Amino acid sequence: MATIYIDETAGTDIEGSGSETQPYQSLAYAVFVDRSVAVASLRVRKDAQAEWKEPTQSAMKKAQKGADGLEKKKKKADEDAQRALQEKEKRDRLLEDARQIQLVNDPSLPEAKKAKLSLLEPLRGQRVRVSGWVHRLRDQKGLIFVVLRDGTGYLQCVLSGQTSKTYDALTLTLESTVELYGMLDPVPEGKTAPGGHELAVDYWKVLGAAPGAEEAFTNQFNEKTDPSIKADLRHLAIRGETASAVLRLRSSMLTAFRGAFATHNILEVTPPCMVQTQVEGGATLFEFNYYGQPAFLTQSSQLYLETCLPSLGDVFCVQESFRAENSHTRRHLSEFTHLEAELAFINFDDLMTNIESIICDTVDTLLADPSSAALIKQLNPDFVAPARPFMRISYVDAITWLNKHGIKRPQEDKDGNTINDPATGQPQMVDHAVGDDIAEAAERQMTDIIGKPVFLFGFPAELKSFYMKKMPIPEGDSLAAQFQFTESCDLLIPNVGEIVGGSMRIADMQELMEGYAREGIDPKPYYWFTDQRKYGTCEHGGYGLGVERFLAWLANRYTVRECSLYPRWPGRCTP
Repeated sequence: MATIYIDETAGTDIEGSGSETQPYQSLAYAVFVDRSVAVASLRVRKDAQAEWKEPTQSAMKKAQKGADGLEKKKKKADEDAQRALQEKEKRDRLLEDARQIQLVNDPSLPEAKKAKLSLLEPLRGQRVRVSGWVHRLRDQKGLIFVVLRDGTGYLQCVLSGQTSKTYDALTLTLESTVELYGMLDPVPEGKTAPGGHELAVDYWKVLGAAPGAEEAFTNQFNEKTDPSIKADLRHLAIRGETASAVLRLRSSMLTAFRGAFATHNILEVTPPCMVQTQVEGGATLFEFNYYGQPAFLTQSSQLYLETCLPSLGDVFCVQESFRAENSHTRRHLSEFTHLEAELAFINFDDLMTNIESIICDTVDTLLADPSSAALIKQLNPDFVAPARPFMRISYVDAITWLNKHGIKRPQEDKDGNTINDPATGQPQMVDHAVGDDIAEAAERQMTDIIGKPVFLFGFPAELKSFYMKKMPIPEGDSLAAQFQFTESCDLLIPNVGEIVGGSMRIADMQELMEGYAREGIDPKPYYWFTDQRKYGTCEHGGYGLGVERFLAWLANRYTVRECSLYPRWPGRCTP
């Protein structure tokens, strides 16, 4: 009898043949392959450096037990394979029989009324026709339960009898599009279903079949999928109940904002996105070639809104803004929806009051509408409308508050680089001082501790844009004289941070020219903006609200990326 070799290190039970050049890995497998093998025909070694030896009696005893286990596994595998083959043959016969079943839309039944799922309630007790995507699918004892989704709502549909035995019924997959006919009935007492009713299907057809097996929708991603893959599949992710609810709430929110502005007699306009001027500093501009001229994607529509005041009165816009800022925080996007407003003949107090009113009126509208209120309840069950008036804290008082509460900042050198502790390698933390730009993390800590919306106002001029109006300097106030505080404000919201930035604008032409000079800006391209001070100036101010940030607060989302249809951030410009 040929000798059988077992190398416990280099051998393989999968591809080995038992020869000296292709040994098995385990003695148990060698015995399993040939249950009558003699001990004298077996040679075992631990690794390539050891000698081939005949297995000991105890090793053979252990190998016999192992071979018995392998035998049982093989028997079970064979039985499973046989069972699977029988099931396949049974299903193939079932599918072949199902192909012979052809559904017919019975002409003796009442004509079905076509309707969107959100508008079905008045049609209870009637025959209806609905179309949509298979959102959920369950087969139970000859009944097929389909939860249909059409983008306006959900509907439970029940296929029974012949409708559940067709080839299409037996091969139906998630995300297939279907058209269904049947009686719309209230769900029985004690049962629940979306909308409080369900469809007893008497006729249906597949409009577009979605793939199954490896390409099935459920195999594309799940909760543990890498975020970058989820971002690649955003077009599929938005079909989910949470993602679609966020986007639906966003739509209601923008409608409510527009209603609030209309109530305040503030007119909507549509400024351009392609510009040749900057608003928030040149470092964050996306530049492109505009027919041979340098141009940029807008950072803000503020300057254009200001030009509308003399002709249209108070105005607002809902427009995309772009920031070439290499930031990956959970509240930053490279492209975001910017809700901006400009108001004429106001003072700084009027400005903050208007911001507060617009926000509170919008929230009140959303909570008063059953549809949007249900979305907020679904996404953020603990949401409570903010109380008025909002707290107001000056920049100087905020510095004091931060130090009192032990909220420090990393120490920086003269070039703005963080100084690390030589001993620990960690940033050296120091108290805040007047003149510091309060960082996002410190703002959020402060807001989360306060636990309600707060206006932070009166920032130093050197921290703000060239167009912001300076506060009057009280006589003898050396701090105000040194830092020249501005009539500017940020509205901070718990769990999000800044959602609104606003200010009074410089009304005096000479002061504006000095602002250009301070920032090193050539005033020539801004002639049309400067003319607002030349041809009848007035005290005016405005603000910008980040729509995605506001929605993140309203819907309790961790990141603003969940609040945009197709979010853009550094490195992400697809799909």
